[in-house]
Amino acid sequence: MTIRIINQSRHELPRYQSEQAAGMDLRCNLDAPVTLHPLERKLFPTGLFIELPAGYEAQIRPRSGLALKKGITVLNTPGTIDADYRGEIGVILINLSAEDVTIDDGERICQMVIARHEQPLLVEVETLSDTERGAGGFGHSGLK
Repeated sequence: MTIRIINQSRHELPRYQSEQAAGMDLRCNLDAPVTLHPLERKLFPTGLFIELPAGYEAQIRPRSGLALKKGITVLNTPGTIDADYRGEIGVILINLSAEDVTIDDGERICQMVIARHEQPLLVEVETLSDTERGAGGFGHSGLK
C-alpha cells in the first residue's frame, strides 16, 4: 500500500522507528516553542496532509515515552483520521503532569497507525444471543 502525503512542515516525513513498529512518529510543526500548563490542552499542527485509501483510517496515539517522562498524552486517543479527510493533521495534546511542559518545534508528539476498518450494516433486533459473560462489564471478572 502507498499513501499520498503532502509535507508542508520543515521536518522529514514520518517514519517507523524500528523494523516491526506499528506506528510512525509525527512531529509538531511550530513557529516557536509552546508551553502547556498542568491540565491545559492545545492543538498542535504537523504540516502533514494525507490521502488514505478507502477502507483505512489513521489512528493518532500517544507516545509512551512522552507520557511517562513528561505527562503529555493525546487527549482524544486514539484520534481518527478518516479516508475522506484532506485537511492538515492536528494533534490535541494535554499536560497531565503537575508542571509546565514545553513542546519544541520538530518534537515527536504522537504515533500514527494506519489500520483497515469496516462499515457494517446495522440490523435492529429485539434480543441478542446469550453468552456466558452476558451483560457483565466494567470489572465483572474481579480484581485478581
